[in-house]
Amino acid sequence: MGSAVPLRCDYTAVELRRLARRCRGNRQIRRLLALAAVYDGMNRTEAARVGGMDRQTLRDWVHQFNTYGPDGLTNAKGAGRPRSLNAEQMLILAQIVETGPNPHTDGVVRWRCIDLVRVIAERFGVECSERSMSDYLAELGFSNISGRPRHPKQDARVIEAFKKTSPIRSQHT
Repeated sequence: MGSAVPLRCDYTAVELRRLARRCRGNRQIRRLLALAAVYDGMNRTEAARVGGMDRQTLRDWVHQFNTYGPDGLTNAKGAGRPRSLNAEQMLILAQIVETGPNPHTDGVVRWRCIDLVRVIAERFGVECSERSMSDYLAELGFSNISGRPRHPKQDARVIEAFKKTSPIRSQHT
């Protein structure tokens, strides 16, 4: 049977609980409280139960805590798939969107994600999905705003005549 991994000596249970009160991430809070229970002398199995994990998982978090301190108890964000467009291409995409389409050359009167996907494929030879294009536009600070639809035969005079107006009430003196 293996021996317990010792915890670093520069923290106490009180300090870990104080850190847990200030943390926003519930997973990090659970881990801090489980380690505080270990500092208080609780056995590792019970301390793991306090943190909602098994003993081996607690052991792994003890290693992280010993190496990186309380910041090591957060979930590391994965690198993820790299963006298809580089920084220069993103700047050009922003200029394309800011300038707007030319109906004669681009064949559209407003940019949609599917149109921008086609333009990016033609200019840069980069294939991406409409969903990726939506993410790129959000990253550049663009949002999807569209005007309220109007019927092409809508007449402003008819609308104005249709509006109800309240009669002005005279004040009795």
